Amino acid sequence: MVHPGERNIVWHQASVSRADRAGQRGHRSAILWFTGLSGSGKSTLANAVHAQLHARGLAAYVLDGDNIRHGLCKDLGFSAADREENIRRIGEVARLFLDAGVITLTAFVSPFRADRDTARQLVDAGDFIEIHCSADLSVCEQRDPKGLYARARAGRIKEFTGISSPYEVPENPELRIDTGSLGLEVCADRVIAALGERGVI
Repeated sequence: MVHPGERNIVWHQASVSRADRAGQRGHRSAILWFTGLSGSGKSTLANAVHAQLHARGLAAYVLDGDNIRHGLCKDLGFSAADREENIRRIGEVARLFLDAGVITLTAFVSPFRADRDTARQLVDAGDFIEIHCSADLSVCEQRDPKGLYARARAGRIKEFTGISSPYEVPENPELRIDTGSLGLEVCADRVIAALGERGVI
């Protein structure tokens, strides 16, 4: 459905371009989309990578699922429709960060392939790097850092990914990391290496 005012909205072309910002900073921007089950290590890995990028003096920022739901998406629940809207909003925000010249790390369960593909299609090829934090459900449930699995098993959380709602594993992610068994430093180094291989840093 077209928004009533959409026909009167024109994208404003900024006087400073993404290329200008990249030239000033000395690195490209990109979206690093960390996806995986709750407890798979998405936020932990994203923040470890961010710390390495920051130490190198590179412009980077983490968009974390829980943090975003405190503000931008606090009106959304966890139904399929709300999850879709949550990821749509994040995709749009990440695209703005990309244009701002920032290496943008997003840490969201983002369980549905279609929603992740929608976020990917917002940007040019090569700008979206899908990183599957691969950890078995048993490992994630054993970790259960927020006690969410225990509550889901007790029926206190409905539509919880991996228990009562599906997680669709990425079929062809740019990077798949076994966060269930590998150490954090090894995982972070692999992401940094991938950014170097792709000419982002």
